Amino acid sequence: MMLLAIGMVTATGRVSLAQGAGSGAAATPDVYSQDDLLGMEKKLKEKTDASGLATQTIKKYSTDYSMLAYRTQSGKAELHEKFADFYVVVAGNATLVSGGKMVNGATTAPGEVRGDSIQDGQETKLKKGDVVHIPANIPHQLVLSKGDTFQYFIVKVKEID
Repeated sequence: MMLLAIGMVTATGRVSLAQGAGSGAAATPDVYSQDDLLGMEKKLKEKTDASGLATQTIKKYSTDYSMLAYRTQSGKAELHEKFADFYVVVAGNATLVSGGKMVNGATTAPGEVRGDSIQDGQETKLKKGDVVHIPANIPHQLVLSKGDTFQYFIVKVKEID
């Protein structure tokens, strides 16, 4: 279902995520059009902190949750011990550096590690419409060129208990 939802964003600019899947209740899809996401981006721009990041959790489910993020600067290196990240790029450009070794990594919350950068990682250029899956336990970092912004829809899925 998750890959289908992400594919729908790429193909149609809309995403549909099952709500309450497996709960026995009648599920209704949550739908976010590209216009919805761009409208949320405008609000996020106002919340951008000193690190150049603003995020908004859209909805939490039993084993996953959706977010929207807006960046004006490169992010810290990060690793999620139990959660995979699915990114759908809504606007902008960035370079994803993944794999390799995190430099000066430290636990910042249970299951969350942040560091200064990634050494010997693979670089992938990202642009509007790209879809990315980053498995749990993979160091990753978004790097932006000066003056660039980057907006992406994130689905965090618990992969490891």
